[in-house]
Amino acid sequence: MELPKDIIKASAINPKTLIVYSKPKVGKTTLFANLKNNLIIDIENGSDYLDALKIKANNIEELYEIGKKIKEAGNPYQYITLDTVTALEEMVLPLALKMYKNTAMGNTFRGTNVLTLSNGAGYFYLREAFFKVINFIETLAPNIILLGHVKDKMISDNGELVSPMSIDLTGKIKSIVCANADSIGYLYRKNNQCIITFKTNDEVVCGSRCEHLKNQELVLSEMIDNKLTFYLNKLYI
Repeated sequence: MELPKDIIKASAINPKTLIVYSKPKVGKTTLFANLKNNLIIDIENGSDYLDALKIKANNIEELYEIGKKIKEAGNPYQYITLDTVTALEEMVLPLALKMYKNTAMGNTFRGTNVLTLSNGAGYFYLREAFFKVINFIETLAPNIILLGHVKDKMISDNGELVSPMSIDLTGKIKSIVCANADSIGYLYRKNNQCIITFKTNDEVVCGSRCEHLKNQELVLSEMIDNKLTFYLNKLYI
């Protein structure tokens, strides 16, 4: 291996991992159902009323089975959307329990939820289980999309109460997920348009490493003559 002597050009353009979060019923699932060759893995029953390339996973076992089938098929999808990553936290609780019981101090545990462990010890195993699943999902397609719900949190900023919105995940899980993502977008509706923002401010936690998304606000869909028109080519170029 030789050390570089010249500037090395960027090797990626589009986000490999994209987080999109919003308030309920804004249209996240509808939007990404219209992204070509995008498999939606529905773990929250949010796609029942949509025509989409989709499959349901009701538990971790089914999620792993879906992943196994995708690999056996030669990873045919360009995009895989997890709908939602917020619901995944609850889904991985049985896996977190199993992982804890496989430890020396957990093999005598008779509880059913690691989050009942004293001093918040169970959150470590929740994180371990959560990222074990996320890391597996990231092997299934070149581009991964994590949909999530919004979490409102009141904080004090220079004596004034503000409400920054971020994805609804637990503590360190949220921090690590967001740090690992290439882009984090907040999706909202304005009149007849569905808009995603990558502009970070005091009200919204978002941003992007991708040049075409940095500090941008993009219209991804709009209603024209009672018909939805999509502009997802602005997101993935």
